[in-house]
Amino acid sequence: MADLSHVSEAPQPRWSREPDGACHTADGGVFGRSADEPVAAARAREEAAKAVCAGCDVRVECRRHALAAREPYGVWGGLTADERRALFTGDPVASAA
Repeated sequence: MADLSHVSEAPQPRWSREPDGACHTADGGVFGRSADEPVAAARAREEAAKAVCAGCDVRVECRRHALAAREPYGVWGGLTADERRALFTGDPVASAA
């Protein structure tokens, strides 16, 4: 299980996607899921979002924000909501759900 002791439990200010981020010029639709999106389509969209994040200059800062703020939705810093949840719970099944 990842050591997340350095992540603050205090409420974090809302952070918007950085203007320097690769997502700033990418199709924003790849970063969030609609309630009725089929699982296969969600996986493909998440992979497309992760590809954008892979070459981003602020990926680490974005990921830190998402973990500290416990962002419940979307791809942030190259991690899906399920992957972030798995880091906190230590449950590898959460990332496969």
